Amino acid sequence: MKRPLRAIAAAGLLAAGSLVAVALGGTASADTQICEQFGSTVIQNRYVVQNNRWGTTAQQCINVTSTGFEITNQNGSNPTNGAPTAYPSVFFGCHYTNCSPGTNLPIQVSQISSATSSITYKYVSGAIYNASYDIWLDPTPKKDGVNQMEIMIWLNRQGSIQPIGSPVGTTTLVGRTWEVWRGSNGSNNVISYVAPSPITSMNFSVLDFINDVKNRGAITSSWYLTSIQAGFEPWQGGAGLGVTSFSASVNGGGSTTPPTTPPPTTPPTGSGCAVKYTPNAWNNGFTADVTITNRGSSTINGWNLTYSLPAGQQVTNAWNATVTQSGSAVSARNVGFNGSIAPGGTANFGYQGTLSGAYASPTSFSLNGVACSRA
Repeated sequence: MKRPLRAIAAAGLLAAGSLVAVALGGTASADTQICEQFGSTVIQNRYVVQNNRWGTTAQQCINVTSTGFEITNQNGSNPTNGAPTAYPSVFFGCHYTNCSPGTNLPIQVSQISSATSSITYKYVSGAIYNASYDIWLDPTPKKDGVNQMEIMIWLNRQGSIQPIGSPVGTTTLVGRTWEVWRGSNGSNNVISYVAPSPITSMNFSVLDFINDVKNRGAITSSWYLTSIQAGFEPWQGGAGLGVTSFSASVNGGGSTTPPTTPPPTTPPTGSGCAVKYTPNAWNNGFTADVTITNRGSSTINGWNLTYSLPAGQQVTNAWNATVTQSGSAVSARNVGFNGSIAPGGTANFGYQGTLSGAYASPTSFSLNGVACSRA
């Protein structure tokens, strides 16, 4: 969960009776201290380092070196069941109109031939934080505001904190096993990959994670990679945490497949359709993963799945479908890339919602006006 990096003009701040340096969009040729809330500077004429203290009014300072940064002062403290105090980080690309020098981002995913990065972290004890590597994507080449998809790689988790949403399984990427979480923070969708033990350094392909998210149906190849970032989300403490080195390179030259517009909806024929509904509920919320199977003899061109949610459930956001709700009635329509379901094929979508009272799943579904069986 992040807040905007804003260009707030400031000449300096007084802390403990001494002048504290502030860097705003300059270049760090020697160690530079940034205490301004959204202050930033450039390193290696290629990357931007940002203080980005958005979750607390308490002061935070970072010392920027030629290869990274270290948190030197962290006075904020937030409860572990809420948001962190900040996201000091180094990034390549564009973040809230602030673009790193010479970046070729945003770039369409289909046009990326390779995307590699390396990172080295310095950790401390006695603090509550995560070491987070962020990959941001959007359906448009967006350089300002909130992107619709955030991939978070948690290389170290200390304390009773957890990613947004709920766990949906595990996967193996870049030779490691990760716990996968999925949810939304209200502004954008988030898929998080949590390492089971701390990782101090990693050299990897960013595309491995992007392709995994694409395979989960959360994005398509027509989306744009806008920035990649590495830093920390501290909840309590954190002085001494540092990114000691960071590099990122994104190369074009990939091929693109133009998006297609699905034809009008057609009803399933033959033996019809089946729906698998997989929920994951907690005390005040839930997610649902829905798979539609075409058990008919002809291709379904365009689909609209309708059903009723039990009382106390309200959809808040969805992926891979346009989901609307009126009272208890829900309509889930395909998006551009998944409108056709061949005989024996499937389409998948999901959503997150709020929950009041005991959880229960829907009992019946209709696809384009035809009743479906439960898978």
